[in-house]
Amino acid sequence: METRSRKQQGKSKSVFVTVGTTKFDKLIETVCSASTLKCLQMLGYQEVLLQIGAGEFEPGKSEVQGISVDYYKFKPSIKGDIESADLVISHAGAGSCLETLGAGKKLLVVINDELMGNHQLELAYQLHKDQHLYYCTCRNLVETLETADFNKLVPFKPGKPEIFAQFLDKMMGFT
Repeated sequence: METRSRKQQGKSKSVFVTVGTTKFDKLIETVCSASTLKCLQMLGYQEVLLQIGAGEFEPGKSEVQGISVDYYKFKPSIKGDIESADLVISHAGAGSCLETLGAGKKLLVVINDELMGNHQLELAYQLHKDQHLYYCTCRNLVETLETADFNKLVPFKPGKPEIFAQFLDKMMGFT
């Protein structure tokens, strides 16, 4: 594939978008919009790989705004896609966030504000407050991409899962 060979030669920057096992069509549609792809292209990205999970919207393979777009629903592991990406745009699922941060990748979390009783905002807020990621909604994704300085983020230091478990327990009302 042409784009993979460019990436291997170090000439191509890529974005990996993941919604985990959820259905978050609004995020996939927003990333595939002309305005978002144009923004990504202006930021120097040439490839977007989408993991669309249980979503119904399938963007198809294409080249839009000078960016190659490809997708899949599920894989046994997205670790390789995270590791090969220059930027990860993710839903606020704890697993996706921690795996991305643990890989030392730039992370932009998009909150699904259509979910009721959504605890994703608290997780994204705390990780943003600790300067590990940026977060936004679909409505302000392009604006966030344009203004975020990912070089200012603090690397996430994994290794103390009990602290994260305590945070989740507190957030879920178990303690």
